[in-house]
Amino acid sequence: MRMSKLILFLAQATAVGLVAAAVLVWFMPSLQREPTTVVEVRERVDSGTPSGGLSGPVSYADAVAQAAPAVVNIYTAKVITQRAHPLINDPLFQYFFGEQTTGDRQRLQTSLGSGVLLSTQGHVLTNNHVVTGADQIQVMLGDGRSLEAAIVGVDPETDLAVLKVTADNLPSIVLGNSERLRVGDVVLAIGNPFGVGQTVTQGIVSATGRNQLGINTFENFIQTDAAINPGNSGGALINAYGELIGINTAIFSKSGGSQGIGFAIPISLARDVMQQITEHGAVVRGWLGIEAQDLTPALAQSFGLKISQGVLIAGVQRDGPAELAGLQPGDIITALNKQPVSNARESMNQIAGNPPGTELLVQGLRKGQPFTARARIGQRPPAAPTSPN
Repeated sequence: MRMSKLILFLAQATAVGLVAAAVLVWFMPSLQREPTTVVEVRERVDSGTPSGGLSGPVSYADAVAQAAPAVVNIYTAKVITQRAHPLINDPLFQYFFGEQTTGDRQRLQTSLGSGVLLSTQGHVLTNNHVVTGADQIQVMLGDGRSLEAAIVGVDPETDLAVLKVTADNLPSIVLGNSERLRVGDVVLAIGNPFGVGQTVTQGIVSATGRNQLGINTFENFIQTDAAINPGNSGGALINAYGELIGINTAIFSKSGGSQGIGFAIPISLARDVMQQITEHGAVVRGWLGIEAQDLTPALAQSFGLKISQGVLIAGVQRDGPAELAGLQPGDIITALNKQPVSNARESMNQIAGNPPGTELLVQGLRKGQPFTARARIGQRPPAAPTSPN
């Protein structure tokens, strides 16, 4: 009897459970679905500022107002002599064409660029190609004053020149730190494109440390997409705080106008060049007297070497520091002062960075065997297209 009641109770309880489950499934169908993966994401709380509390300014007018007075327009003029035709005095030529004006003709050729006042004493930094060969240089200030400028010194290997103007109450720009630049930093280019007057363009740092472009001997460019056009050369590249971080120098363009690839010399390099020019009248660099060539995988294989980085000495200057140190053509330099070298341009920069008279430890391979040599650095001779490193 008791067993019958227990069975009846269990049956009733089971029936009630099944009905309750059916009702839940009917009204809550999501219960019969498989569990889904939960993806956790972080969303910015709409508080008016981006994550981290940082926000870009709505205007760079304060930065421009700080830097623009020190950016100048540069106008140059030089006398071009046009040689007379060699037949102009020939009697037969004069018989058919009559007597022509004899002698050479001269004409005035003008060009324009930009520059930056780095000191209240009147030192103007610009590109060498802006003033090269000029017979007269005029600097136009933002306040309308026109001043005659003299060349203090030039450095063709970095395409920099220092000018000097004399006047009262000259503005000067604040120097920034180009070594701390990051790709994506906002920059502004100030100059005189096409002679239309002072113009400001805005962009970002596209890359740093650009070299092997074939523009200058010593290259360490800041690349930017801020519009740089003819006439901007020698002008200022500033950061969002109005500090000078570069000297606009060149553009990559197939049309002659800006295509978003411009190059500026970092102020860290430009400041060192200006200091040497003002103190010594020229830039003094170290020199070893070698013709260096990159060690390519094909060259390494031809020499039976397993290394892929280094510099092959293709030639040695007679009586130069390298020859006096015993270096020979065919030697492969792997390190200078225990610093590995990977290509010829890098080795040239390392050598040039040592003052003349200092000792340089050269490590490398000669006929597959390691060797070391100590060279006394000389002074790099004036720039020439075919001069050795």
